Amino acid sequence: MNKKVLFLIKTYLILISSQLYSQTFTVESVLSYPFPTELTSSPSWSKIAWTFNEQGRRNIYVAEAPDFTPRKITDYTKDDGQELTSISISADGKWVVFVRGGDHSGSNSSMPVNAAFDPIAAKVQIISVPFEGGKSNILVEADEPIISPASDRIIFAKGGQVMSMAIDGSSAAKPLFYARGTTGSLSYSPDGTKIAFVSSRGDHSFIGVFTDEQNPINWILPAFSRDSSPRWSPDGKSLAFVRMPGTGGKTDSIFARRHQPWTIWTADIESGNGQAVWKAPETLEGSVPPTHGGTNLHWAAGNRIVFVSYQDGWPHLYSVDANGGKELLLTPGSFMVEQIRLSNDKKWLVFAANAGKDPSDIDRRHIVKVPVDRAQMKILTPGDGIEAYPVITGDNNTIAFLSSTAQRPLLPAIMKFDGGPVKLLGENLIPAGFPESQLVTPKHVTFKAPDGQTVYGQLFEPKNAGKGKRPAVVYVHGGPQRQMVLGWHFMDYYSIDYGLNQYLANLGFTVLSVNYRLGIGYGYKFQRALNAGAMGASEYQDVKAAGEWLANQPNIDANKIGIYGGSYGGYLVALALGRDSKLFAAGVDIHGVNNRFSNYNQTSREEAPDAELYKATVEKSSPVSYIDTWTSPTLIIHADDDRNVNFSQSVDLARRFEDKKFEFEYLAIPDDTHHWMKYSNGVKVSEVTAEFLQRKLMAK
Repeated sequence: MNKKVLFLIKTYLILISSQLYSQTFTVESVLSYPFPTELTSSPSWSKIAWTFNEQGRRNIYVAEAPDFTPRKITDYTKDDGQELTSISISADGKWVVFVRGGDHSGSNSSMPVNAAFDPIAAKVQIISVPFEGGKSNILVEADEPIISPASDRIIFAKGGQVMSMAIDGSSAAKPLFYARGTTGSLSYSPDGTKIAFVSSRGDHSFIGVFTDEQNPINWILPAFSRDSSPRWSPDGKSLAFVRMPGTGGKTDSIFARRHQPWTIWTADIESGNGQAVWKAPETLEGSVPPTHGGTNLHWAAGNRIVFVSYQDGWPHLYSVDANGGKELLLTPGSFMVEQIRLSNDKKWLVFAANAGKDPSDIDRRHIVKVPVDRAQMKILTPGDGIEAYPVITGDNNTIAFLSSTAQRPLLPAIMKFDGGPVKLLGENLIPAGFPESQLVTPKHVTFKAPDGQTVYGQLFEPKNAGKGKRPAVVYVHGGPQRQMVLGWHFMDYYSIDYGLNQYLANLGFTVLSVNYRLGIGYGYKFQRALNAGAMGASEYQDVKAAGEWLANQPNIDANKIGIYGGSYGGYLVALALGRDSKLFAAGVDIHGVNNRFSNYNQTSREEAPDAELYKATVEKSSPVSYIDTWTSPTLIIHADDDRNVNFSQSVDLARRFEDKKFEFEYLAIPDDTHHWMKYSNGVKVSEVTAEFLQRKLMAK
């Protein structure tokens, strides 16, 4: 065969290969969707508000009955990294109050973010704007405002103390009262005459009630405890709250799994008398619930107190008589509840749950409601969509929520309180170039880890992939208390990763998004796995099992399996590349915890009896312990204003690679945070990740 024929054959094969893995949309186009957050409703009207992030331009939108047509009432025009949070509507329906700035998904949430490199320093500000639209009022540099029931003022904590000012900015902020410690969890009484709060004081916390400047603060049943979550009774005469032991006590084994006790108390405000009305079972599952909203305490109608507990192995809703007695399980079954709302008449609970008739619903969310006094649960949005973050309008006629599918990105939606047809809001804001019709539908899959643990995942397979073997990628979410779902995610960070998984599938990769142990959605034992994290990294078995499962598929090239993930997922990516470079041919470690040693801190005056064993286990659980066997090509990505994982984690890993003379690639982003506050940075991270994996795993 002559050289000309060989050249033609080679050219033909390249053309076939390029058609097989042709790129039909870009990263930027698949991430161009408007992303809604902070959905809220008015206390007394049929009005709702939310934030739309349109390629970094974040603005407040509102809608009201009867047609709920969205209206934009702010006009921020730049991708400047300034998020909008703490959105609320006044009881009279006339005002929307929100916070602009900060990063409220990380520590130091009230610290400004300057991801746009603005020469004028960014601020975290409370702002009010008329619901009907008009001039925005910059009220004060502060955070987490609460609107008074009279709709005329806001209160907020600043420097640990409570301040008050007019909602329209007509009067300056002034101190409302002083209390030692750090004051938070502010809550108006139903009539607006009193404010309950938590005073945190290190190893203990008190609940107080402020009335006015003439009356001393009323401390509610102070004890050597950590009291939290004050909730007013409907008549405003009593409070319910959660009581946990104060910190301290004898140093125990680090590896010991202990029950974390908690009780629900009620107290009469006038007399000061109170009692414990419910005590958590003294089991591991009965411990303080590690879920969205914690105990999710509410004082409901019929003198019922509702809360969340894992006591039967799943995070479920319960209610108990405010005078004490046996708790009533409201949501029996093998599923979780989260994002819980109490209706304004206090008779119903509306929430999101991974429940339904389809076994794949365990990897979805649907809107569910249940009465506070009966276990008569009704799934309002069955099907193959994703529905989350419900709110109830003040007239109890409408439920608003966030809705997506495998192809359509997240949008606000409404339906009648009893269910029925769903109306999407803002669908016209999805850009014309968004590639909805080209996206695949991920499949629910399960497989086994070496120790027998069932592992869950979503499999993205490329359209028209042909019969040959193709490369694959394992995606590892962060958290770790997260769950990827069978559609566009309801959290912005994971929505970006879902879009990247779709893009990788479009390039020709098979992508396996793995829900490993420590994640939510599969019960207490899965979420609170033994020997996990710094205590043995047992969850890494699930990630390795995902790679091995892919390697055993007949259409996957076992020599071209990559891996990527961020945050806790970055930690597991680093373990994968350090321990198993033979399995994972390339990887992207995005702001991962690479060095567990930096997290070890013996704070007690007494050393734990198993401290030395713990130190040894930390070493085995730390990716930097495997530098010598880390051989796969690696890309490190990190932003240096990260408030969740220190930038030093990546600096340290890079230095170790440099000392080893190990070549690696990197992307360092100045002044952004863990959550890519600047839209263009999120796009850049996804583009660089995809290009790296394509170059390392698809190159001939």
